[in-house]
Amino acid sequence: MPFQRSSGILLHPTSLPSRGGIGDFGPAAHDFIRFLVQARQSSWQILPLGPTGAGNSPYSSTSAFAGNPLLVSLERLAERGWISPERLKGLPQSISAVDFEQTRAVKLPLLSAAAENFLRQGSNSARQRFSNFQQANRWWLDDYVLFEVLRQKHKSATWNSWERGLARRERQSLQKARAELAHELEIASVIQFAFFEQWRALRETCHQQGVRIVGDVAIFVSYDSADVWCNPELFYLDSDLRPTVVAGVPPDAFSETGQRWGNPLYRWGLLRLRKVLGDSGRRSYRYQWTLAARSGR
Repeated sequence: MPFQRSSGILLHPTSLPSRGGIGDFGPAAHDFIRFLVQARQSSWQILPLGPTGAGNSPYSSTSAFAGNPLLVSLERLAERGWISPERLKGLPQSISAVDFEQTRAVKLPLLSAAAENFLRQGSNSARQRFSNFQQANRWWLDDYVLFEVLRQKHKSATWNSWERGLARRERQSLQKARAELAHELEIASVIQFAFFEQWRALRETCHQQGVRIVGDVAIFVSYDSADVWCNPELFYLDSDLRPTVVAGVPPDAFSETGQRWGNPLYRWGLLRLRKVLGDSGRRSYRYQWTLAARSGR
């Protein structure tokens, strides 16, 4: 289909000069949209916005569906009464390279505190929006927040090294974890809610200003992700839940030796089967896969 000729700028939101040591969806992001309009640019190309894993790359995410908590603007949360502006005084301004470890150490506790405040005293309308968000996104949200909280409990160790019941998602182990970590899971869900509220507001500003967002997604999902943990049968894994084959590229102009990305490959045949048979086909295959994995085949 034909497209009108246009121009734009590629900029990941983490590069914006925001409070807290990293760019986010706060005032600087909305200012950037107005700058694009003034510069007669009609597109803002962004990179993936998911929560990053090892290496902090937006193409190595712990979820294909969740948002990166570091992109949540504390300033916007303060405006909504989630956190006192006094607690934001002294936060560093992101004006150079991001120190991810330091940023997490400073920003994540403040996000958790804001989420605590929301759960205690959020307005009725906001709490209703949160409830609606949970219902609409339960298909990925519940598993993702459990994965992230468990990952934190295990000091970011890869999921296949967790206790057997958790690594293999045995029902009793998952039920016990959800019960013991219920409050932490609720906090993580609120932070995701804040991400998508602010992301929607940013998109609305783009729409109002006539700026199109050009998105991007990774070709493969990361091995150390909620996606693989929740759906091991969809990937080529061995009996110890480790990838047997991984993605990469052969030698080319960029690398004489090629690149080994490490993403587990999809079982395309199963995905086609699921498309034809639906969830019943998935349950049948998962049962067979589980039996094979337990027997070491």
